Amino acid sequence: MIEKLDCIGEHPYNKNIRTIPREVSRCGNRDDPVETTRRRLQTATKSELEMYLLGAFHDATLSSKHQTIRFSQSNVDWLKILQIIFGKLGSKSWIYREGKQRSVWVLETAAKLIQYHPNLTKKGKVMYIRGYFDAEGGMPRSKDDFLYFQFCQKDKIDLEKVKAYLEDLELQCGSIHNPSRKVDENY
Repeated sequence: MIEKLDCIGEHPYNKNIRTIPREVSRCGNRDDPVETTRRRLQTATKSELEMYLLGAFHDATLSSKHQTIRFSQSNVDWLKILQIIFGKLGSKSWIYREGKQRSVWVLETAAKLIQYHPNLTKKGKVMYIRGYFDAEGGMPRSKDDFLYFQFCQKDKIDLEKVKAYLEDLELQCGSIHNPSRKVDENY
């Protein structure tokens, strides 16, 4: 079961709600969060990069056979950003296409898993949320649609942690819920 957390953004009825900055480049009709990530990470400290990866690990799998971490995407752009981050942290990683006919790209690394920092600073929380959003988040593509940010994840406890971080940063969040009535009739 996938849970969902909606974070309210710009809306005429929510004038007093603090929103996430929109200093990003254009991507079709909507802003491109990956470009924002690319620019923000250029000046990030080592601990900030670690917090970003810790959030991004929610989209990765661990291969116990090869002792590697794998990220899979249909678009290679985010994987290239992750590769740069791993390089800045002193770890090697490689990107390859999975299968000749498939449009699936994989970044694999033998980097050691980063330890969670229980006492995150404000900036650490922001970087964790950025990584989590790039891994599990989404927003409407059309500029004409209501702007909101959502995180989709099976692990409700993870979503509750992200929601708590967002609320610590004074961002108002909606409820955590299952978006499918077929899966959960109490939706």
